[in-house]
Amino acid sequence: MIAVGGILHESNSFHSVPTRLEDFRRPWAATPEATLDLWADNLDEVAGFIQGGRAHGLELFPTVAAYATPSGPVTDETLDALTSELVAKLKAAPRLEGILLALHGAMVTASHPDGDAEIMRRVRRAVGSAIPIVLTHDFHGNIPLEMATLSTALLVYKTCPHVDQLALGARAAGILSRIIRGTAKPVQVMMKPEMCFNIRYHNTNAAPLKAIVEEERRLEAEPGVLAVSVACGYQYADVEAMGPSVIVVTDNDPVQAQAYAQRLSDMLMATRDQLKLDVPDAETAVRRAMASRASPVVLVEMGDNIGGGSAGDATVILEEVLRQKATGWAVALADPAAVQAAAGLGVGGTFDTLVGGKTDRLHGDPVRIRGKGKTLYDGRFMETEIRHGGQRYQDQGLSGVLDRERGSYVLLTSKRQMPFSLHQWTSAGVVPERQKILVVKAAIAFRAAYEPIAGEIIEVDTPGATAINPARFQWRRVPMSRFGGTD
Repeated sequence: MIAVGGILHESNSFHSVPTRLEDFRRPWAATPEATLDLWADNLDEVAGFIQGGRAHGLELFPTVAAYATPSGPVTDETLDALTSELVAKLKAAPRLEGILLALHGAMVTASHPDGDAEIMRRVRRAVGSAIPIVLTHDFHGNIPLEMATLSTALLVYKTCPHVDQLALGARAAGILSRIIRGTAKPVQVMMKPEMCFNIRYHNTNAAPLKAIVEEERRLEAEPGVLAVSVACGYQYADVEAMGPSVIVVTDNDPVQAQAYAQRLSDMLMATRDQLKLDVPDAETAVRRAMASRASPVVLVEMGDNIGGGSAGDATVILEEVLRQKATGWAVALADPAAVQAAAGLGVGGTFDTLVGGKTDRLHGDPVRIRGKGKTLYDGRFMETEIRHGGQRYQDQGLSGVLDRERGSYVLLTSKRQMPFSLHQWTSAGVVPERQKILVVKAAIAFRAAYEPIAGEIIEVDTPGATAINPARFQWRRVPMSRFGGTD
């Protein structure tokens, strides 16, 4: 019996709102088999575990599949509750032979800067060292070296935007199948180059990462290699392990694993001088967008990257498009109080109130918006394509669109919604291709959905919990020397 599950959270040390148990989605159906079917109806790595496991004839047992939108550190109580539930389910699995487990790699709690490693320690104590654990991590994992011994094989997404999670989960299932059938004996080597690979450069479809990912794939195709992974790290976690990692898993060949890991580590270090931050501020970016002949122009509000754990209610670019009297723009904000105000007025009602800037003082001040209610709906939509994160069904809570006239819109959501799908707009009655300016609170992950329609993309250096310049933050556990050319 193979246990399947995952606990995933990307924890931002600089975001003021902690992540609690109620923030995690934990789907479960009436029976174990129905739960597996429910989890398999997705595009993420847990779905890949199940689809791949079934293809290899593995008997599967569901444990916990818990996901939460990136935010502030997870509370200790939440880590305890989720891990206890996972361990209890593992102990309930009959004839446990192996585990397929998805962890993010960047979970932080007050007591455990390496939250994912703490989960693995507790799992190992519960099941022992003999049970093989094939583990997956997000591309943005900050992975301590200890993970190389806690896991039997560790695999990391190769793409950012993350569009290979389903395939990665299936690959992990194939490796575990070989392990339990005695046709593979994994050994793995991990290296951590002493650097920060700034998130601005995490697009694996562009230089400098593209060549590194191509080399990953080439090495992974070599005889005797089970998996080759590069995690670029997550720069918003103030933890000792912050930064990139290389993990190579071979079939009982430590020399090969060492050589390939060293090669990729050297390639990462060689990029340090390329990681420069030449990004315009909001005033300059909006002016450029208004003057551009391209349409739509996507303005990337990098300081409020929801997928990186920011507030989702920054008003820096919104205030600027209003000040410069831009037209044809669309901005989404997480502001449940403003949604309730809009709901009270109804569709067609006149709206005049302050929106955004309510989480903390990192993300701008509330901005007065006047307009008419265009749309009010439950905020749910479905993404049918493979997109970053692999989640098919999305729920941003009760949501409403305010029409500012002249083709400008504010989408107010009750929950923070990562902008990884154009259906966030189309479900609300806004056609993104028709806008002059689209504002996305992201860094890289939006590109899978937005690049096909974008006339131009302008990254914007804005303040916030995900500001791209690490010099904006106070670090306690990470030496500034690690940032090299990024500060």
